[in-house]
Amino acid sequence: MIAAHRLVLFDLDGTLIDSAPDLAGAANAMREARGLAPMPLDVLRPMVGAGARGMVGLALGVGPGDPGYEALRGEFLERYEAAMLVHTAVFAPMEAVLDRLDAVGVRWGIVTNKAARYTLPIASGLGLDRRAAAIVCGDTTPHSKPHPAPLLEAARRAAIEPAQCAYVGDDLRDVLAGRAAGMATLAAAWGYLGLGEAIEQWGADLVLTEPAALLHWLQLP
Repeated sequence: MIAAHRLVLFDLDGTLIDSAPDLAGAANAMREARGLAPMPLDVLRPMVGAGARGMVGLALGVGPGDPGYEALRGEFLERYEAAMLVHTAVFAPMEAVLDRLDAVGVRWGIVTNKAARYTLPIASGLGLDRRAAAIVCGDTTPHSKPHPAPLLEAARRAAIEPAQCAYVGDDLRDVLAGRAAGMATLAAAWGYLGLGEAIEQWGADLVLTEPAALLHWLQLP
């Protein structure tokens, strides 16, 4: 293992877990309630990282500042909270990575922009809370990513210097946050990625094509 990196921090949605089916389910439930046909998961999936804003925008064509947006956002979040763990699961290859990290004593944690109201029940339901060195949510600190504050808080909770941490995420803001925090940054190509710049343009230290590539980077067999 690269000795300088003692803590691996992960983004949640799209990096550690596949929550797209349940987020898309909430969006399609809203469409169904309005007599609209469901949208395919592969259409909704890229916008999962944008949360309620992305889902409501793509599913109903309404965004921040538009009339009725706040009510629709509230409805989306209520529908999602009621069914957050129907299909959501840790990516199977990522589960193997976590098992390996646990086996060799490499600590890991979660830093997400998802609010604690949703993050903590999901982490508990998937058994991640019992294993993670730290879980920092979107409302844990006064700032969310791309601000470095959440990542720095996770390092503080784990009592590890930021320079000894690596951050893995599937969005440009994850790379920006990691770099601003002074951490190594790795981009997860299996994630949701959004519709902006190509992942190769984010400026990450490495683009991981699959979860197991993290183990190779850490020089773990």
